[in-house]
Amino acid sequence: MPHLHDLYRTAVKMLGDRARAEDVVQEVYLQAWKSFERFTPGTNCRAWLYKILIHTVHHERRGWFGARVVPDSQEVLDGASYTPPIPEQIMEREILQAIETVPPDYRTAVLLADVEEFSYKDIAHILNVPIGTVMSRLSRGRSLLRERLAEMARSYGLSKGGGCGA
Repeated sequence: MPHLHDLYRTAVKMLGDRARAEDVVQEVYLQAWKSFERFTPGTNCRAWLYKILIHTVHHERRGWFGARVVPDSQEVLDGASYTPPIPEQIMEREILQAIETVPPDYRTAVLLADVEEFSYKDIAHILNVPIGTVMSRLSRGRSLLRERLAEMARSYGLSKGGGCGA
């Protein structure tokens, strides 16, 4: 099963839940198996699998809107009383949280381009949108991510120009 780890990593980033990501990736391979006759030999298999992943994640998200979860009042009170310590630097967890705040269409474009390193042409094919739309979503998604990370850095008291030796 080629590309399993890449698909899983992307699914976790898109869904924010490892168990759901496992289920989605299993569904991707099941759908690929069922529709393998539609795959054109000699084309980009990885891009084809990612296209199936994107459609499967969108289908999964549609199911979320029907289910509403209301937290127990004690959970709300417990969460309100905890104040986390201020870290000295932004950690991977915070970066992933910032990515999760970017709207799904922009986040997907950023993940496919900057994490999975697909070309704009491949992303356009995977998402079934024009290349101009890919470029627009990437620009907006990267901008939003920069804003979120800058806000996070300021909230932690990290200076804007605090690189090595500065």
